Amino acid sequence: MKTTSFTQVVASVLLMALATNCQVLHASSCQAEGVTRTVLQQHDIDVPGKDTVQDIVDFGPGTTFPRHTHPGEEVIYILDGLLEYQIDGKPAVTLKAGDVFFVPAGVVHSVRNLGNSSGSELATYILEKGQPPVTCVQ
Repeated sequence: MKTTSFTQVVASVLLMALATNCQVLHASSCQAEGVTRTVLQQHDIDVPGKDTVQDIVDFGPGTTFPRHTHPGEEVIYILDGLLEYQIDGKPAVTLKAGDVFFVPAGVVHSVRNLGNSSGSELATYILEKGQPPVTCVQ
């Protein structure tokens, strides 16, 4: 029978609390069914009033994340799938695994998974401190 030490239990509880806290700090009112966001890290940076957040964003087959903005730049690396990015006023851009994309601060955009399987991106944000990371736009 496997035994678990008190230290292992405490470490597990602390890690779960830390993960939950990161999710709460990064929570947003802008949600989309079939899209999940996993916070990898969040740090202050040497630029006053800014911090950086790195997420993996998973898109279920055929899902769309609606028009939204970020209070800072978004640097995107496509991990998997075929994703279409639509920046207001510009032609849509379709990206596959290994492609990169940049969204300037405050620019309205949306993302759609064009594939029949899941797609994912590594999203790195340089954000204004204290602002919600994502704001939906009607």
